[in-house]
Amino acid sequence: MPAADAFTEALARGPAYAALAALAGGFVVSLTPCVYPMVAVTVSVFGAREAKSRWEGAALSAAFVLGIMAMFIPLGVAAGLSGSIFGSVLQNRWVVVAMAVLFLALAASLFGAYELALPGAITNRLATFGGIGYRGAFFLGLACGLIASPCTGPVLTGILAWIAKTKSAGLGALAMGAFALGLGIPFFVVGTFAVQLPKSGRWMVHVKSLLGIVLVVVALYFLSTVFPPLAALVHPGTVLWVAGGAAVALGVLLGAVHREFSDPDVGVKVGKGAGIALVSGGLFALVLGFAKPAEALAWQQGNVEVARQRALRESRPLIVDFTAAWCGACKELDKLTFSAAPVGAELGRFVAVRVDATNDEDPKVGAALQRFGVRGLPTVVVFDSRGKEALRFTDFVPPDQFLDGIKAVD
Repeated sequence: MPAADAFTEALARGPAYAALAALAGGFVVSLTPCVYPMVAVTVSVFGAREAKSRWEGAALSAAFVLGIMAMFIPLGVAAGLSGSIFGSVLQNRWVVVAMAVLFLALAASLFGAYELALPGAITNRLATFGGIGYRGAFFLGLACGLIASPCTGPVLTGILAWIAKTKSAGLGALAMGAFALGLGIPFFVVGTFAVQLPKSGRWMVHVKSLLGIVLVVVALYFLSTVFPPLAALVHPGTVLWVAGGAAVALGVLLGAVHREFSDPDVGVKVGKGAGIALVSGGLFALVLGFAKPAEALAWQQGNVEVARQRALRESRPLIVDFTAAWCGACKELDKLTFSAAPVGAELGRFVAVRVDATNDEDPKVGAALQRFGVRGLPTVVVFDSRGKEALRFTDFVPPDQFLDGIKAVD
């Protein structure tokens, strides 16, 4: 599962899981060539190496990590606060395509196609920013976030995009704080315990290749949300698990991770390129296969007014689900709420209709959204048997809460 999608799954399970996912992401980034080689040097700059006691070293290192957190937490808050705007923007398929292209461009930089780096003069200035002591350690932590930007940027772009969908500044702060902690782990360990880290080497290039593959899978996932035929190619089952696993294994053997494009041998370049394509395609298929829910309810696809007339004629309640391929919370409703057996059984007495709002340029979609006052997705509108609106859900709702609500609708 790609990092961003795994992060979304963690968000659905609760803040603790989201924080752990972000912490792991930060730690992986700390092992890349942009960050790892400067750990020992940076610790020496802010004085932890010369600390008089382990406690002093720990305090200096903690101040440095707090500086990193002060750099990243505002990004999480801003992403959470921009959630409503972000959700509206993502209704345009070309915006999503642009994001996918951005992820592919960032992946290419991780594969070594080109380097993303700050100018050398700025990097050198930041490396000595703040001086020695607690104040210096804190400000050096702030600067570290900028120095590490060539490797943190690709990962953060994906995570911040998903944080924006939660519309929660608090969750954004928690996630970015955890990410900063993960990034700061090697600095804290070296500064507190004066340990010797393994030497830099080719293994860091392998880490960058793995992150690059993750971004390619994320780009494919974004594209599948606005081009349904891409997702329709994936059918969960034994064939998918075997074929997807075989593609990943073959891609790794061809050199998706351990080979480098900088190698002068054309065969190595071709092997790595083919390996990346196979691993990325295989992982994308596996992720999509696992993500597709098994629905307990057969939704009607069509005219909502026709469904309303049928519900009134048969004196049955009506549920209208407005969804879109790009809507993460909509997918969670499908996977966790609508697919729950008790919910499906209760909804059996409803006329159920689904409106796919992925293409907001469709006049029929626009008319339906306006007719029912839909301002964002997900939106689930429940009418009683007399045609009066009884409930409206505009966010993910767990099965128990949703079931309690619809049971009260006659």
